[in-house]
Amino acid sequence: MSRKLVWSTLSILLILAFAFSACGPAATTEPPAAEEPAAEEPAAEEITIRWRTRPDNQAEIDVYQKISNDIDAQLDGIKLVYEPGGSESSSYQDVLKTEIGAGTAPDVFWIPGTDVADFATRGLILNFADLATATQGFSVDDFYAGPMYHLTYNPETDASGAGSGALWGLPRDVSTFVLYLNLDLIAEAGAEDPRELAAKGEWTWDAFLDVATKVRALGSDIYGYGANAWWGPYGVWINGAGGGFFNEDRTACALDTAESLAGLEFERQIYVDTDVAVPYGEDSEPPFMAGRLAMFQNGRWGTPGIRANAKFNWDAVELPKGPESMGNWLFWGAYAINANTAHPEEAWKLIQMLTSAETQGKVAELGANIPSRVSQEALDKFLTFTPPDNNQAFLNGISPDNNPTAEGPLWAGSWPEFDAIMGPAVTAVLTGQATVAEFAESICAEANKTFNP
Repeated sequence: MSRKLVWSTLSILLILAFAFSACGPAATTEPPAAEEPAAEEPAAEEITIRWRTRPDNQAEIDVYQKISNDIDAQLDGIKLVYEPGGSESSSYQDVLKTEIGAGTAPDVFWIPGTDVADFATRGLILNFADLATATQGFSVDDFYAGPMYHLTYNPETDASGAGSGALWGLPRDVSTFVLYLNLDLIAEAGAEDPRELAAKGEWTWDAFLDVATKVRALGSDIYGYGANAWWGPYGVWINGAGGGFFNEDRTACALDTAESLAGLEFERQIYVDTDVAVPYGEDSEPPFMAGRLAMFQNGRWGTPGIRANAKFNWDAVELPKGPESMGNWLFWGAYAINANTAHPEEAWKLIQMLTSAETQGKVAELGANIPSRVSQEALDKFLTFTPPDNNQAFLNGISPDNNPTAEGPLWAGSWPEFDAIMGPAVTAVLTGQATVAEFAESICAEANKTFNP
């Protein structure tokens, strides 16, 4: 057979094969097509929550940074960024107000108790009462009543408490005044130990003045008592006599009452008549650290510095009892939520964790704060952080029996303006430039101008 015939025959066969395959049933031996994998859902975007405190030193910054890291590790989908901010002398609150207006402020921040009303009435902080009400197990009664009165105050209804419809923040910590003692100076002067007098119930204004007078006799540069010049230190003597800065509902000045003037008169005796104190207006901390001051009035925030620098035997004692009470202050500051935060629920979650008994115990270990949560667990931890040995002195100042006045804002007026009038007038009395009677003549007429009509 010729080669040409062979190729012709093969071609015909191939054509027939293709024709039959096209007409026949589909082949069933091929494997089914594999299913395409389902598209993965995009991961939820992580939320960043920024928060701020006003620390006093690097040690405090380190503690809060560690707290932030610990909480961050417990939160899914939330990243925490801690931002320490400014100091008491750096216009911390004014900076916050500017940042809130500019939209650059943190989601959560600490503010002093005296500033809560100002921030709230300006619309700068969130009222998160609804979030708190919806939170199982939360109660405002878990914190000291003094700060919570102000933090739950509703200016629209004049109501306060759990059902007021207002919650402007939760207190980070509290503090009271004590007298830090140089025990070596007191012993050298032959004066009785104030701690022993307090234990016997004999720690009174007269006993205080006796100790201060004996120590002052040790030398011209040795002082019995010292306190720095701001409203807290002189306020305790006014409170202890049964007076106060304001009337009961904090709507008017009460500095000219007989009780308030009696407290101011006693303090004038300390500074002017007996000359037992570091001159009013001078910083009392340096002479205390130098071993030249027997009784230094300060809050818990003074403890870390004394721990680090005191070269003498020292401890603390509660304030002496006045005609009516010890007359202490309950100082506090609060974590608040930026009114413009994009993440209010997450911010609320953070505030709860920042004010838990566990976190407050970590802060108390630093030595600068007393837990604001009425928790035996937190208080027990506080009592173990020594020195001072007599940590109970701070807690005695909180006791309702000692009638501490809770630091707080003026919802019916301007606290900064009130303080600006009161401070110079008190200074004039305690430096001998004015008498108490002269103070009484005009103080409330001027101070009442700062209240709303």
